[in-house]
Amino acid sequence: MALLSTIRGATWGRLVTRHFSHAARRGERPGGEELSRLLLDDLVPTSRLELLFGLSPCLLALRAARRSVARLLLQAGKAGLQGERAELLRMAEARDIPVLRPRRQKLDTMCRYQVHQGVCMEVSPLRPQPWSEAGEASPGDDPQQLWLVLEGIQDPRNFGAVLRSAHFLGVDKVITSRRNSCPLTPVVSKASAGAMEVMDVFSTDDLTGFLQTKAQQGWLVAGTVGCPRAKDPQSSEIPITSCLEFPWDRPTLLVLGNEGSGLSQEVQASCQLLLTILPRRQLPPGLESLNVSVAAGILLHSICSQWKGFPTEGERRQLLQDPQEPSARSEGLSVAQHPGLSSGSEKERQNES
Repeated sequence: MALLSTIRGATWGRLVTRHFSHAARRGERPGGEELSRLLLDDLVPTSRLELLFGLSPCLLALRAARRSVARLLLQAGKAGLQGERAELLRMAEARDIPVLRPRRQKLDTMCRYQVHQGVCMEVSPLRPQPWSEAGEASPGDDPQQLWLVLEGIQDPRNFGAVLRSAHFLGVDKVITSRRNSCPLTPVVSKASAGAMEVMDVFSTDDLTGFLQTKAQQGWLVAGTVGCPRAKDPQSSEIPITSCLEFPWDRPTLLVLGNEGSGLSQEVQASCQLLLTILPRRQLPPGLESLNVSVAAGILLHSICSQWKGFPTEGERRQLLQDPQEPSARSEGLSVAQHPGLSSGSEKERQNES
């Protein structure tokens, strides 16, 4: 029965792809009425694959080509597919990926009612790459390197939001602790607006040893804490500095801790400096800290704004006046290259669903 279902799914996929190819040769718009009539409700989940959902995650995953893709699932019922959905179809056809058109209710069930925007893919999982010092450049090669180190981030939406900010602001590498950390799941990818699909994320079993090694190589290991409190025994021997007063003058590891407990004592003891975000008012108990993804964005921006390539005031005005002008865009942050990594384009995509 499983074999029969697999064959039937593959046959339907080839049929849909064939119809798309014929339509393209006739000069018709990809995903027109002919394709929308090909509905498939008998979708059998494939073992050892996961369901990636959302327009930007699926599009960036296809562009990055780091995953094996079994099937592309596009919501049926629309008169035609335009823009990035049509691009998904073109890329799937070029790679001989079966394209299926289930109804919205089926996609809702398959995605457990996540916001899928009518686009899903059955893909192989992504895993963090094991960290290795082999081949690493010395810190002296670039004094303004910034790596983000995450200890025990467990909420997938927090993790995804942190990755999105890190990618947007130009973080060079992301290192996670293998123990007690969220894996690279489809929920993480969706929360990152697909940034997870194009970033290199590494993991290590010995985060403390990793930090100590980097410190010996000349890196500054900067941990993070909430609002400093008097008589805090864990941080009394490590200087605490406001992120607004931190001078970024050498390669730096920014270390963020668990959503609830922060940095472990072992990791915090390996830090040479602790950065904090100071509030502008007296805070009652329980509100002394920020969500980890919000804190990550503030801390990364306060550091990266010191980058020698960060837009000047004049360049920022030009970006606001003509955001599509190539000369006015920061390298590596082109919306055309990485759709969905800007808030405006994501709102448009959500309105399309």
